Amino acid sequence: MNLKIGIVGLPNVGKSTLFNALTNAGALAANYPFATIEPNVGIVPVPDSRLQVLGKMYETEKIVPATVEFVDIAGLVAGASKGEGLGNKFLAHIRECQVICHVVRAFANDDIVRADGQTTSEAEIESNAKRDIEIIQTELELADLETREKVAAKRKKDAGDELIPYLTDKPVIYMFNVSEADLSNAVRQEQLAALVAPAQAVFVSAKLEEEMADMDATEKMEFLASYGVEKDALGELVQAAYQTLGLQSYLTAGKKEVRAWTIRQGSTAPQAAGVIHTDFERGFIAAQVCKFDDLVRLGSEKAVKEAGLMRTEGKDYVMQDGDVVEFRFNV
Repeated sequence: MNLKIGIVGLPNVGKSTLFNALTNAGALAANYPFATIEPNVGIVPVPDSRLQVLGKMYETEKIVPATVEFVDIAGLVAGASKGEGLGNKFLAHIRECQVICHVVRAFANDDIVRADGQTTSEAEIESNAKRDIEIIQTELELADLETREKVAAKRKKDAGDELIPYLTDKPVIYMFNVSEADLSNAVRQEQLAALVAPAQAVFVSAKLEEEMADMDATEKMEFLASYGVEKDALGELVQAAYQTLGLQSYLTAGKKEVRAWTIRQGSTAPQAAGVIHTDFERGFIAAQVCKFDDLVRLGSEKAVKEAGLMRTEGKDYVMQDGDVVEFRFNV
C-alpha cells in the first residue's frame, strides 16, 4: 500500500519549488504562471530512521523503505472550470490520489507576483491566503459538478455513481509556504491554521527547501534546526498524510532485507501480512512480533526472546506502529 499525494495550488505559490524539494525531480520552477503544463510525478522514500538502525543491527544486504508518490498539477486560477488559464483538465491526474496537498502562499514578496498580477504585503498574508484557499476549493467543487453532469448524461438509467472518485471527497492537507521567520512564528501559524480547521496544516519555506537541495541528510537537519524546525517539507507532509489517512508502518528485518510496510491503523496481523503477498493473508498461521524499541534496547532477537518480549500473535492481533514482525503461513 503506497501513499499517493496530489499537489494543487494557484500559480506562483511555490508549488513546483516544493515539489522539487519533495522529490528532487527537477520540475521546472519559474516566476511566471503556468510554468507547469504536464503533471510532474515523483516517487520518493518515506523518511523512517528505524530502517537504518535495523539495517546496522542485522547487517542487511538491502533496505527498502515505504514510498510516497507525488503528482504536481498545473496551477489553477479562478475560472479554471470555464477554461481560464490552462483550465481544469489536469485535475483528472489526482483522482486516484488518496489525499490532496493544497500549497498556499503565506509570504510577502514584491518580486513574486500572484496569479491575479498583484503582490502580497505582510499585512495581507492571512486575507490573501483565505481568498486563495476559497478559489481552489471552488474550482474543485466545479470540477466535481462537471463530473456529476457527465456521469448523469451517460447513466440516465443508473441509480448510482458512488464509485466515481470526486475531488471534494478527498482529505486535504494545507501546506502553507511561509517566510523563514514564520517557520518559528507560532502566532502566524495559529492564524493560518484557523483558516482551514479542522484539516491539517503544515508550514514550510520553499525558499529554504530550495537552498537545501544539495545538502545531505545531516546538513539539512542542522540547517533546519537553526530555524527551530525538526522536519523538512517531506517529513512534515508525510507525517500529516499518515495522520490524516490513519496509516502506520510495521517492519520486517533480516540479513537479506530490512523493509517498512504501510498499513491502515487497526489492521489485523493477517491483513498486514496480505500487504506483503495475498498468499500470506490467505495462509496465515501466526505472527512473531516484538516492539522496535525493545529490539533496539536489547540489541538482538535472541535477547528479546530471553527477556520474554517476543510474542506469538494470532489472527485477531491488531498491529501497532513499529512492530517488527515475522509471519508464519502455509499455502
